Amino acid sequence: MSLNIKQLVDKAFAMNVHEFAKLTDDVTEMLKAETENSRFGILTVKGKLVIADPEGQAIIVGDIHGDLETLVQILEDSKFIYKMQKKEQAFLIFLGDYGDRGVDSPEVFYVTLKLKQNYPANVVLLRGNHEGPSDLLPSPHDLPRDLQRKFGADWSMAYQKLRGLFDELHLAMLVKQKFIFLHGGVPSRAKSIEDVAFAYQKHPAESHLEEILWSDPEEGLNGTYESPRGAGKLFGKDVTERFLRMLDVKILVRGHEPAETGYKINHEGRILTLFSRKGEPYYNSKAAYLMLNLSREVGNAYELADSIRLLK
Repeated sequence: MSLNIKQLVDKAFAMNVHEFAKLTDDVTEMLKAETENSRFGILTVKGKLVIADPEGQAIIVGDIHGDLETLVQILEDSKFIYKMQKKEQAFLIFLGDYGDRGVDSPEVFYVTLKLKQNYPANVVLLRGNHEGPSDLLPSPHDLPRDLQRKFGADWSMAYQKLRGLFDELHLAMLVKQKFIFLHGGVPSRAKSIEDVAFAYQKHPAESHLEEILWSDPEEGLNGTYESPRGAGKLFGKDVTERFLRMLDVKILVRGHEPAETGYKINHEGRILTLFSRKGEPYYNSKAAYLMLNLSREVGNAYELADSIRLLK
């Protein structure tokens, strides 16, 4: 079924808790099946790592944080739904942090999950730190309040459904010999691709999941340092280089950090950060997303300047 963006947004504002719960359950089961079947569409799955050949187009969206207006802008600007109608090979990849910090968080979840439900082989949902396990929740955690505003006394049912969904979200997407997409940062002690793919099973005994969701790159640092966020690490260029070599890719594309211009580049072009929402409480003037030809030859993130889309 083809979606209409305006109708989808109208439905998001009009939905009741039972419709929301049913949609969340349906997508949760879909994500479970992707992991159990080790594939969806032309993508393969190893644990919670999605693996793609370097072909087709990717629309990569950073943190949304309940900013429905900007999410709609991205959908319209990228023409993702039109591409689906034309049967183009395109993927819509979310880097996590769908809700919290924005009053339209329930509506953002609804729109995102409807996209996944309608285009299951072409929408990739990654996990952010705001979708983390219960021992790694951000503070403040606004989502319960936003759900209560939306659903009143029934908010807790919606919240529990989302908690179940969060545990099924993928952790990263690897485009062979090109890119690794994830939310936060490098799992600094990872020794193999399995440490990324199965980080959710190794948590909390090993720190891979925490660092994937919470860590940030730092300039002028060797190794890692404790993060002021209270979770994850600050990590240096040497950590990034080791991680990219291990995965045989060139660039890490991630979200997690607000950026005044919507994006920033770290570690001499090895890391591109995207921030895809605007306004308070971050007050960045622009949002950014990436429109990426996965087959292009690229050596560093500076060469992706023509693929970064800015929204004012």
